Amino acid sequence: MLKWLSKFCSPQQLYDAGVLGMNARNFHIISKHNQRRLYPLVDDKVQTKTLANNIGISTPKLIGKIEHQYEVKNILDIINQYTEFVIKPAQGSGGKGVLVISDYHDGIFTTASGRKISYAEVYQHISNILSGLYSLGGKYDTAIIEELVHFSDVFKEYSYQGVPDVRLIIYKGYPIMAMTRLPTKASGGRANLHQGAVGVGLNIQTGKALHGVLRNQPVTIQPDTGADLMQIQVPYWQEHLLIGALAYDMTGLGYLGADIVLDANKGPMMLELNARPGLAIQIANGFGLKTKIKEVDKYYPENLTANERVKFVLNYRHAK
Repeated sequence: MLKWLSKFCSPQQLYDAGVLGMNARNFHIISKHNQRRLYPLVDDKVQTKTLANNIGISTPKLIGKIEHQYEVKNILDIINQYTEFVIKPAQGSGGKGVLVISDYHDGIFTTASGRKISYAEVYQHISNILSGLYSLGGKYDTAIIEELVHFSDVFKEYSYQGVPDVRLIIYKGYPIMAMTRLPTKASGGRANLHQGAVGVGLNIQTGKALHGVLRNQPVTIQPDTGADLMQIQVPYWQEHLLIGALAYDMTGLGYLGADIVLDANKGPMMLELNARPGLAIQIANGFGLKTKIKEVDKYYPENLTANERVKFVLNYRHAK
């Protein structure tokens, strides 16, 4: 079992626990299994959404997009039939630049945290997106506007205002590790661990809670609601795993992260993909990725369909 705080572990202890470090991830996993020419398929959320819809993966509806500065003034026309939506950079990462509007009436925008903002502030936010303020490498970007997900009541007691999600790590088409990320007051309603969201590791075969972590500290209680995090079990778990497995088929990336949300009406929906998923998921799960990657290399069959890979994961018994 991986100790909670890596700063209290020696390098040898981390190695023995099978922890995958950033250098090993970059040089031995990502560089080997992810061809750089495929990165745009996941770095650009518009491309990702199009590919996903083409193979039947459900995603939040695209309301519109703004690609040029002179188009920013069109935002009110784009959203004129909507009272809630999300504005995000097409090439953003880590939740940066995501503006969640939970209510829009009479020129007043209300964010997920309840803050009132003006048209001028929304206009400036979109301009910042276009300038590349939130994009990978600071490149000029596109602002996309998509429908707001209404998360399932299953997570009502575990999340503060924002939309919780499930992060899956996919290796060679197999889901190998999972966690749910739960917004808190400290994270501003965002499901981002670095901003203060809670991470709860999930059993890859059942979707049940294993361990919880908040800012690298173990936690069993949601800090804002008092709910017992260890009671979490994600419904439609097989459907979650299938989205992750299909993401591999869709992109050709051998190592990636898939972020999935559970809409109350539409079920599991793919939010985005990541060719360089972070490593904090290991802390939330209490064991290292390196061990699981070696297991896949040694024991998991090749050339299976996405459905077959998911069934294999659900029925796999760990090698002795």
